[in-house]
Amino acid sequence: MTDLSEAHLEAFLEMMSAERGAAINTLQSYERDLRDALAFLRSSGARLNSATADDLKRYLSHLAGEGFKSSSQARRLSALRQFYKFLYAEGLRGDDPTGILDAPKKARALPKTLSIDDVTRLIGQAEAEAAAGGEDAFARLRMHALIELLYATGMRVSELVSLPASVLAQNGRFLVIRGKGNKERLVPLSQAAIRAMRTYGDALRRRAAEAESPWLFPSSGKSGHLPRQVFARDLKSLAARAGIRVAVISPHVLRHAFASHLLANGADLRAVQELLGHSDISTTQIYTHVLEERLHELVQNHHPLAKQAKKQD
Repeated sequence: MTDLSEAHLEAFLEMMSAERGAAINTLQSYERDLRDALAFLRSSGARLNSATADDLKRYLSHLAGEGFKSSSQARRLSALRQFYKFLYAEGLRGDDPTGILDAPKKARALPKTLSIDDVTRLIGQAEAEAAAGGEDAFARLRMHALIELLYATGMRVSELVSLPASVLAQNGRFLVIRGKGNKERLVPLSQAAIRAMRTYGDALRRRAAEAESPWLFPSSGKSGHLPRQVFARDLKSLAARAGIRVAVISPHVLRHAFASHLLANGADLRAVQELLGHSDISTTQIYTHVLEERLHELVQNHHPLAKQAKKQD
């Protein structure tokens, strides 16, 4: 039986060019992807023009097994969808085998984070500027307190900027945070965060004589507290002065750093879930790459067979 795959492929590309005005790069991409599928199907005894849904599932599984990203798999499936829609529209096939195929799930992007060294430099810069005093002394003390609190607790930025001034009366090593859904959670404070908050609190009380506010980080804006956009802008400015790439820094990145660094140093995933205020542990599991790296390192450094292999190398 003659394999019509080549003829149908050429007809499809002609249609894309003549009727849809597809660019040369687009046509080349379609041809490359479809020819790859054609070669795989031939090797398994199937034909591109008459392939079944199961044939195409095997092809997509092959791509996944070869390490293709989900975005690359999705692009190839898209090319196949267009090809079989063409065959169906032209009466060359009575069905579309891609109709029941699910698009490959996109891998969840790993969160951006900072190294411990970068966080240390960032906090060190904030601390040095706060100690220097000067004309913007209050703003510098505030920034130091914000950074220390954020990295010590992993709070959401919205939770941080809307902390009530009443937290200054909590002399313990824990902070009560009101998070999503009005749920409260308890988070521990580092000694550095406690010191920074107290120093800032003293400065805030001196200013409170002029205009008392219910917020820990008051502002003249509509919300009454420091807008998170202002904090994000000032954080980038601080990062630039600390020699950290501005593109990788944001309040949310510091929250990710908090979680990643805890896990890398042996914290339990469920404990981190509680500290972050995640209602579902699946949200926290995005950080399991940190656990995987730590476990890999643990095995490589401490398993006797791994040690023996290193010696042989």
